[in-house]
Amino acid sequence: MSKYVKDLMTSELRQRWNGVEGAVVVDMMGLKAVATTTLRKRLRDKNIHLLVVKNSLARRATEGTLLAPAFEKGEGSSTVVWGGEDVVSLAKEVVAISEGNEFKPFVPKGGAMDGGKLSAAEVTAVSKWPSRAEQLSILVGQILSPGAKLASQLNAPGGLLASQIEKKGKDDEAPSAE
Repeated sequence: MSKYVKDLMTSELRQRWNGVEGAVVVDMMGLKAVATTTLRKRLRDKNIHLLVVKNSLARRATEGTLLAPAFEKGEGSSTVVWGGEDVVSLAKEVVAISEGNEFKPFVPKGGAMDGGKLSAAEVTAVSKWPSRAEQLSILVGQILSPGAKLASQLNAPGGLLASQIEKKGKDDEAPSAE
């Protein structure tokens, strides 16, 4: 491949991966063409991209970026998966696919997250973390919890008093048994 073509491909990869903070490198050698098409459609529906690329081109394209650690010491070609809501949801999807039987040779080999290298075991560990939406709901619950507790503590004595007054009022209205 000529230097001009390599430069064109490198700039194309840089453009595709511009702003990407995390990616997972997977091995899918041996996956049949029909299964690959089905896999790509499944990932595309979740806004996840898949690309088979030579490691040397990927290294050149990711120099100085957060994705660079994913391609250190790689040889041959790799399949790069990126996109989704965040790195955690990407890892969840990759691990779910690898654990299923539909796309059997598909397994995570590693990746990069926030400028750090991930091993295959770390990708599996990241997939067990709460996703961004789950983290936000946990955070909102923790923020609202003290206020809800305070409101219930302020309302409790008033509610108790109101129930006693209401009970006393019903006792006064009871007909006498003469």
